[in-house]
Amino acid sequence: MDKAEYKAVYRYARISPRKLRYMADLVRGKYADEALEILKYQPNRGARLLEKLILSARGNAVDRRVRDVDSLMITELCVDGGPMFKRFRPKARGSASVIKKRMSHIRITLS
Repeated sequence: MDKAEYKAVYRYARISPRKLRYMADLVRGKYADEALEILKYQPNRGARLLEKLILSARGNAVDRRVRDVDSLMITELCVDGGPMFKRFRPKARGSASVIKKRMSHIRITLS
């Protein structure tokens, strides 16, 4: 049996990587169907993003005519930091502080 890999990438997701990594750790190394079941019952917004990404990677596998879609496993799930929006909030005595609105790049590989 060949070890083909099916990938999906979500770049510039408007959620901080720190919030997303917690969800990614729950499903890394699991079968795709099992991961979708786990994420379905998580209340976090990051779970919805990961669900869509897993479905996209699985769709890429179906598009390439994989025989056994149920045996696909998450071999790589990487959440990296992306660029940040920088905003300023007024502080005491005329100074300002920076608010960083973080983004994420998410990469998933099924095989």
